[in-house]
Amino acid sequence: MKGWMRAVSLLSIIAVTVALALGTASGGLGYVLPFPGVRDLAYWFLFTALNPSTPLFTVMSPEAVTSIVWDYRGLDTLFETTVFFLAIIGSMALMRGIEVVKKVEERTYQIGMSPIVKTVTRISVAAILAVAASIALHGHLTPGGGFQGGAAAAVAPLLLIVVFSVYFAVGSHINKKNMLTIRTIGLLGVGLTAFAVLIIGVIHGVGAYVFQNQPKATAPIGLPADLFGSLTSGTLILFNFFEFLAVAAGFTIVFLLLSVPERRVMEILEGGEKDEH
Repeated sequence: MKGWMRAVSLLSIIAVTVALALGTASGGLGYVLPFPGVRDLAYWFLFTALNPSTPLFTVMSPEAVTSIVWDYRGLDTLFETTVFFLAIIGSMALMRGIEVVKKVEERTYQIGMSPIVKTVTRISVAAILAVAASIALHGHLTPGGGFQGGAAAAVAPLLLIVVFSVYFAVGSHINKKNMLTIRTIGLLGVGLTAFAVLIIGVIHGVGAYVFQNQPKATAPIGLPADLFGSLTSGTLILFNFFEFLAVAAGFTIVFLLLSVPERRVMEILEGGEKDEH
């Protein structure tokens, strides 16, 4: 009975998916986006996101959301990243002095799950990191970006913590110190990218702005929109890359802190060491 119900559920999901795909492709669900008669602001974003015919206004990215997040309202996104960074720092401050240490004396422990699960996890981690990097580095071309890619990449160390144990993760250099270093590099990269065009403008003696991407009427300088024939959208690919590092490392720090055994936390808070056995 259970097998029959599972088969029906699976077939239902497939049928709904196929029906929606066919309906969308045939226009049966309405207009293809963007809808006609969109508001002027939305039209402007869609019109200028990737439009070489308007070189003084375009972001040179076909991904309108990324264009808005890292170009039109890039300063807002920078502050959001800073808040996230400070939240991680606050979490580490609350848990300062607490390290993930496993004391093993004369006993042998079975750490982690079964060898089968560990083998599958090793393969999965490689696939997760590859997909996460693709999401981040193609964020200026397709839906995604640095935050989404970083969040996806953080699943890899989380799997290692769950399947192999937090002690294995820390032993593999996935620790608070290393993750904070990567997190800091990511945030500094975002900041430097925000000032990159301004710095180039100062060096060349021409006007430029903070968070400037492509050349403007009063600031005729910007980062190249393509590299060796591949569209990079100027600063956008750099923003996504550094945000990817910052978010992935930030979430990993949180996972590590949440994985510290409660007994270990209480020992530190009470100011003493107790035998774990």
